[in-house]
Amino acid sequence: MACKVKPEEILSTLKSWSMTQDGREAIKKEFKFKNFNMAFSFMTAIALKAEEICHHPEWSNIYNKVIITLTTHDVNGLSDKDIILGKFIDNIYEK
Repeated sequence: MACKVKPEEILSTLKSWSMTQDGREAIKKEFKFKNFNMAFSFMTAIALKAEEICHHPEWSNIYNKVIITLTTHDVNGLSDKDIILGKFIDNIYEK
């Protein structure tokens, strides 16, 4: 089971993520790449990690742009799983 965390904790831990503006407790970040293949490879790596930790992002992809929203439905807000997946996402984007 996921452990709920405060938004301030998430935002101080993850790089350049922000709260969504849709009235719920969720964080969002946009990533840009040189082309579609790089964006899709990024999403594939995240999908494999998401399956491993059983925590799946909400996301969209338009050509070279990927927009990711993280929230934990089980706790109706943000959790330690969002920190884990967010850190993973930031780390693979930096590579």
